Amino acid sequence: MIIMSIIALVAFGLKLGIDFTGGSLLEIEFAIPRPNNQQINDILTTNGINNAIVQPIGEKEVEIRFKDIDEATHQKVLAELKNNLKPTEFKEGDTVLTEKRFDSIGPSIGNELKKKTVWAIIIVSIAIIAYIAWAFRKVSKPIASWKYGVIAVVALIHDIIITVGLFAILGKFYGIEANAPFIAALLTIFGYSNNDTIVVFDRIRENLIRHRGDDFEDIVDRSINEVIVRSINTSVTVLLALFVLLLFGGATIRDFVLALIFGVIIGTYSSVFLASPLLVVWEKWLMSRKQQ
Repeated sequence: MIIMSIIALVAFGLKLGIDFTGGSLLEIEFAIPRPNNQQINDILTTNGINNAIVQPIGEKEVEIRFKDIDEATHQKVLAELKNNLKPTEFKEGDTVLTEKRFDSIGPSIGNELKKKTVWAIIIVSIAIIAYIAWAFRKVSKPIASWKYGVIAVVALIHDIIITVGLFAILGKFYGIEANAPFIAALLTIFGYSNNDTIVVFDRIRENLIRHRGDDFEDIVDRSINEVIVRSINTSVTVLLALFVLLLFGGATIRDFVLALIFGVIIGTYSSVFLASPLLVVWEKWLMSRKQQ
């Protein structure tokens, strides 16, 4: 899955949204009660403008960010908004909305912010390793405590790579874009998956203390069996809420929720079936080196 995700990233790349590439900004004020974001997005979609970001401002204004469009499309969008959102009691010529601003905009996620995000992830990864090393200091045999942290970070990287790879495929074939909500979803996955991994590791830590002298592989196996139902049930309850949001939450949060669904599924399986077995593999590799 990791190899396929990397191939997809290299071959297709992520389809970047306007938060990365820039686009157009339309600011309008309604004379009628402001429609909801979904109504506005539906009208934009019918005019070929997908994945627009609709942001309410104040009581009657709305700021809409979308891809670059020409003047003809700009005027068509305004006309469609007026015609489709006009109440039935309005007469011809009544003001439905007023355009306050239309500009070309630069990317909101600039190179500096991208670099800061990468550094933040690196620092967080180091902090995770340091914290787990301290928390597991009493069970440093047969695996050193800091190695639990390294394996947790490896599992996180695995989750992020596969999620990003899936979005590269969706971007290529379904036009789904990576915007600021996608970055927020990745960071959320980072936290959720790490939490799930720590739950499994914590049970291993408890069993190492309770069953001193037992084979490490048996202890890991016992620990996984003890927490697997809890881990799956926790993730299923999260997924139920996410699927409801995916079905009824509208296009505005669709990509964010979709990334979370992928991340929760992948993170759950990696916490149980990847992170803990890697501990055993590492321990066996160390034992084989000592015997040589």
